[in-house]
Parts: sequence; structure tokens; C-alpha cells
Amino acid sequence: MSNDFTPDEMMTIAASRALKNDDVCFVGIGAPSAACNVARLTHAPEITLIYESGTIGTAPSVLPLSIGDGELCETAVSTVAVPEMFRYWLQGGRVTIGFLGAAQLDKFGNINTTVIGDYDRPKIRLPGGGGAPEIASSSGEIYITMKQTLRGMVDKIDFVTSFGHGTGGDDRQKLGMTTLGPTLLITDLAVWRPDPVTKEFTVVSMHPGVTKDNVQATCGWTVKFADNVEVTPAPSVLELKTLRDLKARTKAAHEAPSASGANA
Repeated sequence: MSNDFTPDEMMTIAASRALKNDDVCFVGIGAPSAACNVARLTHAPEITLIYESGTIGTAPSVLPLSIGDGELCETAVSTVAVPEMFRYWLQGGRVTIGFLGAAQLDKFGNINTTVIGDYDRPKIRLPGGGGAPEIASSSGEIYITMKQTLRGMVDKIDFVTSFGHGTGGDDRQKLGMTTLGPTLLITDLAVWRPDPVTKEFTVVSMHPGVTKDNVQATCGWTVKFADNVEVTPAPSVLELKTLRDLKARTKAAHEAPSASGANA
């Protein structure tokens, strides 16, 4: 087995391992999409991947640029109207896992993808929530994947786009939510799970070569570590090859045509 892998590859592969063959997974674009498709191409070939545009059971050969990418519809078992996707499939309780990314995240799994700074005068206006708020509230449970940075993992997010565990404890139940909310966070440094009582994300595993100081230095809140922090198993040869082949196909498919004759 090769030990030559990047933190990003470790994150994607660790996230893919959390998915099971019988999951029905609502997939976010970007890192979640990579993780879900690596799972489909390795240990979970029967997983059902659903994208927000209404594609069910999609099996893309390259990673989509957006939910409107034709690759999703062309490879799907079925494509339904977006209202049906949300009302019947998602709000109907048929999605076991919602897989999301975040621009900002707090220790209780609340996600911001709306603005950085004050809402009325933002420093940065982000793409917005899309279907993520509904995914966060109606999927059986939520997995989150993101790279660790002090800008991304913050003590208090600037805007709550997608509700996680609020301020902790039983906040979800108080609002009438019956789903589990965020149950897993996978970063490029560690694997985190919420404390059973407080719901604060706690490090349960660190990737090979990562120290507690590394984790704390890239996180904006005081990190809690499990009593026995494990070492995440390194990627296997198959996992690495699957991910790299997928990324190579995606790059080849999305690269602009050569402009060599543009000035002729």
C-alpha cells in the first residue's frame, strides 16, 4: 500500500468510507460529490445517489460541475421534478444521508453558505443555501466534509444557512425536528463526531501524521478530543487509484479546448 497521498485525498477517502451500500444519499457538489462517487466505485456499488436537480440513482463517470450538469441526468435511473424531489423523496423521509460542505462551520454543525460578514453589508456573498437547509433538516442524518481553516471552522458563524444542532443539546428536538442532524464531520486532518449529550463535535480519529496541535491550529474553537483518539487508516491502493482516476477523467472532460490556433 502506498503512503503517498495528500490531505485532500485522505479527507475524501475517509468520507467515502462512511457510506454504505444501502444508503440513499443526497449529494452536495464539490468534496461531498467526490466522496460519494468514490464509495459507489469501490465498496458501495448499490448506493443510491440523489442530486438536487432531481436525478435519482445517478452514476456519473466524471464529477459534475453543478447540479445542472448533463452528466447527472444522462446516467440517472430516473429524473423527477425538483418539487417532487424535495416533497416526496427528501421531506418524505426517503433520504438516509445528506452529504454537505460548508464555507463556515461551528462546533455544533451549523453551516453558513450565505455571507461572510454582516448580512446587509457582507464582505463576501456566497452562493447561498440552495436545497441545503432542507437537506439538513429532513435527511436521516448529515455528514459534513471540509478542509480545516481558521476562516472556515469558527466559534460563531456569520449566518445560519443550514441548521445543525443549534446551541447544542436537544435544540433540534425543541424545534420539532425528528432527524439526527450532523453525525459526522470529516476534514483533511481528522474525523469528528458529536458528543452524545452536548452535540459538540469531538475528534475521534486523526489522519496519519497529524497531531492534536495541527488540529487545534486550524480550528477556531477549543477542540475536544475523545479519550482514545484513533489513527485514520491510510488510503488503500484501490481507494487512491479510484479517486485519482475519477479526478483525471473529470479534468479531461472539463478542460477548455486548446487555444493554439486562436491567434492564427
